[in-house]
Amino acid sequence: MAEDASTTDSTIPTHTKAWYYSQHGRPADVLKFDPNWPLPQLKDDQVLIKVIAVSLNPVDYKRIHGEFKDTDSYLPIVPGFDVAGIVVKVGGEVRKFKVGDEIYGDINEEGLSNLKILGTLSEYTVAEEKQLAHKPSNLSFIEAASIPLACETALEGFEHAQFSAGQSILVLGGAGGVGSYAIQLAKHVYKASKIAATASTGKLELLREIGVDFPIDYTKYNFEDLPEKYDLVYDAVGQTERAFKAIKEGGKVVSIVPPAYPPPAIFFALSSKGSYLEKLRPYFESGQVKPILDAKTPLPFSQLIEAISYLETSRATGKVVIYPIP
Repeated sequence: MAEDASTTDSTIPTHTKAWYYSQHGRPADVLKFDPNWPLPQLKDDQVLIKVIAVSLNPVDYKRIHGEFKDTDSYLPIVPGFDVAGIVVKVGGEVRKFKVGDEIYGDINEEGLSNLKILGTLSEYTVAEEKQLAHKPSNLSFIEAASIPLACETALEGFEHAQFSAGQSILVLGGAGGVGSYAIQLAKHVYKASKIAATASTGKLELLREIGVDFPIDYTKYNFEDLPEKYDLVYDAVGQTERAFKAIKEGGKVVSIVPPAYPPPAIFFALSSKGSYLEKLRPYFESGQVKPILDAKTPLPFSQLIEAISYLETSRATGKVVIYPIP
């Protein structure tokens, strides 16, 4: 039976170590460390998580820079979307998890608004039950932390595009977090007829390894000038206007980078759901879909600023993960 949120337990923390910012700006200038950040009261549908690993996403530094302050105006903020960790307390209405469960997820339900003030770059964090899933047993916490936001985004893009077996796809930014998952889902979940993707010269072999039939070196070729056209172009880098020149008649363009123009492009911000992760669990446990980790991963909690600065260079291959959290 679930432990009630109001239960008093001297072992349950009331404060947490956390990185935070109280003004928008460059991460190196505004991120600070607080050894004693107060934890919120646990609601009935929430769980308290001992954070083990956190992956970083471009949305993290964009949020710190203030790109979403029209819909994300609260300060100070502990950043972070993705988490892998252990449940240490559950609310009274929680049924899917119990204390001790190994879980993972993206704790922000809406991708660009209504974001949590206490994110995941913290020793402990809080999330709704519906945002989380059981960690695949064959994956480490580092691997699991790299999955949620990027992989859920890739999956939701396919759903918006109504992509189906036998169709072809071009992924722009195939070596990045979302792009690398889009390639793997296209191959193993959606059974695409042909997969092309763009990356820089040194990352083309990775594209081949994860299922790309036609790797395109964007330093040498303009993908839109090549003769092959596709049923879907998945734009993970913000080249939507060019993407329309690479689709077949009746083809679609999905973009995760605003502004997505011309207007026919399908732009969306992720609606995070633990059910997405549960749906993909068999693909991770079978090894068909694999986490792609940057060579610098993992970086320690104390080096968060360096990790975010590295992510901002756009040179990362796959995901950058912070581990272990103290």
